[in-house]
Amino acid sequence: MNSIKIMPAFGTALAGARGPLVVLAPATLKLLLLAGLAMGVSACRGEEPGTHVAGWAMLDASQRHPIVVSQQPANMSLRVARGSTHLTPAQRAQVIDFMSRYRGRDTGNGRISISVASGAANEVAVLHAVAELRELLRDFAVDDTRVAVQAYHGDREPQPPIRISYARFVAEGPNCGNWAHNVGDAPRNLPYTDLGCSNQKMIAAQVANPADLLGPRSMTPNSGERRDQVWEKYIKGESTIAKKDNEEKAQVKGAQ
Repeated sequence: MNSIKIMPAFGTALAGARGPLVVLAPATLKLLLLAGLAMGVSACRGEEPGTHVAGWAMLDASQRHPIVVSQQPANMSLRVARGSTHLTPAQRAQVIDFMSRYRGRDTGNGRISISVASGAANEVAVLHAVAELRELLRDFAVDDTRVAVQAYHGDREPQPPIRISYARFVAEGPNCGNWAHNVGDAPRNLPYTDLGCSNQKMIAAQVANPADLLGPRSMTPNSGERRDQVWEKYIKGESTIAKKDNEEKAQVKGAQ
């Protein structure tokens, strides 16, 4: 009969019916037992169909179905008649609407390009119109450093228009509808392929300013007047809290 003899001083000895005595250290014996246990568990586990992609399953919907934000030009043309000295009321309204989209739904911080024809018959009228355009742009807080005026050849047209453009951000949602796999048969309980795609597509269609998907908007400078008052009170050792009138104070009856 085979026997196992324990030798506390030197380790564990395994002896068979025949052959020399083998002495194993306790750490080696633990490794052998763990290896045998792992082989037994793996033998009981069946193979699952398909390919398991753990990295893809751990991503959220915004990473599986990303929204692509790109820049596309927004253009507007104004035809100025020869001999005119200013824009018509309809053209001013057209420029105001164009700039409202620029400030509200589009970039709001990008450069505006004004292209005028060089050597055309209405060149003098165009110069008057460009000066009026700059005033309208200043009303929308667009300084001259963000406005670029450039010339183009308009020889083929008798009265070539003024072209105003800027690069606006456009959000494009993912293509949904991938139902190649049976959602009811998911033994691994992993997110199915189309999960979250509709939400991403709806966000891309409804976002007011696609530039917000790239990062936060810039902030206006802080109020220097208020900062100077607080700093002056701080230097004098006075309280920096704004004083309140008696009308702004409230008292609860019965409060101690």
